[in-house]
Amino acid sequence: MLTLAALAAAAAEEAAHGAAAEHAAAGFDYQSLYVLLAFLIVIGVFARAGVHKMIVSGLDKRAAKIADEINEVRKMREEAQELLASYQRRQREAEEEAAGIIEQAKKDAARMTAEARAKIEDQTERRIKAAEDKISRAEAQALSEVRGQTADLAIEAARVIIRERMDGGAQGPFIDKAIAGLRDKLN
Repeated sequence: MLTLAALAAAAAEEAAHGAAAEHAAAGFDYQSLYVLLAFLIVIGVFARAGVHKMIVSGLDKRAAKIADEINEVRKMREEAQELLASYQRRQREAEEEAAGIIEQAKKDAARMTAEARAKIEDQTERRIKAAEDKISRAEAQALSEVRGQTADLAIEAARVIIRERMDGGAQGPFIDKAIAGLRDKLN
């Protein structure tokens, strides 16, 4: 194809040189006419060979390829945007979940602190009550012992006083009964 165009161009050039010599003699510019004729011949040869169809189909293929690449780039861009949105959504969800976990941990810590405080207070109250009960029992026991000793001393003192003042024969059983009743009242 290119050789045909080269031949046509060479023929046009020779014709132009030959015409230049005649032009000088005749006074007419044949050189432009020969160039025009050579150009029309080359265009005709190209048209007959279907070069214009090949050029158009090559340009169409190139345009289709570019359009496909543009569509592919658009799809890739959309996928990238969807992926970015997905990752941003996941990040927000993870941040919300982390905030929820932190909030729950704070609540659990506060609850556990309150429970521990309540247990400590409860345990302290029980220990205080146990100590108070022990003290009360010790006081009651000491008071009982003091009363018992006091009763024993009072009984003994009453015996001594009654023996000294009373006659021993007739009032003995009465005194023993009164002493026994006194012992029961004091204990």
